[in-house]
Amino acid sequence: MATSVVMPALEMAQETGKLVSWLKKEGDQVKKGEMLLEVETDKAVVEVEAGADGVLAGILANVGDVVPVGQTIAWLVAPGEAPPAAVAGTPQTGRKMESAAAAAPSSSAAPAAAGRAAGGGRVSPKARKIAQEHGVDLSKVVGSGPGGEISADDVLKFAQSAAARPAAAAAPSSAAAGAAPPPAAAPAAAGPVTLSSVGRIMAERTTQSWTTVPHFFLTREVDATSLNDAREKAVPVIQQSHGVKVTHTDLLVAAVARALARHPRMNASWVNGTIQANPDVNVALAMAVENAVVTGVIPRADRTPLGDIAKRRRDLAERARANRLQPSDITGATFTISNLGMFAVDAFTAIIVPPQAGILAVGAIADRVVAVNGMLGVRPTLTLTLSSDHRVIDGAGAAQFLTDVVQEVLAAVRT
Repeated sequence: MATSVVMPALEMAQETGKLVSWLKKEGDQVKKGEMLLEVETDKAVVEVEAGADGVLAGILANVGDVVPVGQTIAWLVAPGEAPPAAVAGTPQTGRKMESAAAAAPSSSAAPAAAGRAAGGGRVSPKARKIAQEHGVDLSKVVGSGPGGEISADDVLKFAQSAAARPAAAAAPSSAAAGAAPPPAAAPAAAGPVTLSSVGRIMAERTTQSWTTVPHFFLTREVDATSLNDAREKAVPVIQQSHGVKVTHTDLLVAAVARALARHPRMNASWVNGTIQANPDVNVALAMAVENAVVTGVIPRADRTPLGDIAKRRRDLAERARANRLQPSDITGATFTISNLGMFAVDAFTAIIVPPQAGILAVGAIADRVVAVNGMLGVRPTLTLTLSSDHRVIDGAGAAQFLTDVVQEVLAAVRT
């Protein structure tokens, strides 16, 4: 029996997914659990595995297509079996659906689609919001979704094409007036920079967090001598057992995770006006990729040995750089750590990732003059800044959590 391959919902509130690549070709035999395709979501590019055994057939989506969640994009069939799409009279195996832009209704059908939008028809909430931000008249946008539904990508494409039309039209008029063409080496005129979908959604979500979550901030300077010593001792041990070099970030993940286990309110989430306790401590690490930031998750970090934390962190970083993250890599986080110490940043404040209650910003370890037993001395010092959601936790609770984190660091984190 044929099994449909659908555009998966990999995160909350996801409306569409962009097909980045097929990892198997039409006609290939696929095993359940094998990686089948890559999808770009609001957070990252992730690999999606096959849900059943079968032969990949009836591919309906091309690379670059933006497809609504739940829509069938291919089939897994038994050898010799025809995909249901062919039985239903749709294109045979080997024929692929047009891209989102090419699949838009023709100009003769555009007025009908525009009328639906103008009358408050099928327009996604995200599309309406983006249309307001860009001053787009939805009655002029043709939707590429089911039944002509207008998605956020439809609005963005229309806004970009509308901005490009005046510049394109200006060139012929200048030539007609006898104006000389610009030199071939002339730089392009300044204009809007098109973000990737990951970068665009990151911008939207950080704006939403900053404007809707009541942030407050606590800062502590910590003597990092014990942290440095713990790393120096752990490096050869973990290198031999796990084949990975322990970093300060790994030690901080362990410290923060143990503190979170003792402070469940900081590990909670704000969901639909209520505080929701999370049963596991899943620490996310903010990682920079091209033109965006993604968060890779270390699940149950409070119960994970340091060597396993280090290996997971390295694997997440490598997959993020190669756009090979999987859904399990980016979901389920209950708290986030953002470390900019490697960029020589002394201290900074970070924006909370909803629905999490907090995020810890980590600065660089630097030698500073401090008081040591009533005398001046030089010590390696680390600055930690905790951002907290005041709806979930108050100042005293956040301060107690940060104190516990500091104590873990001062006690030379256990390996």
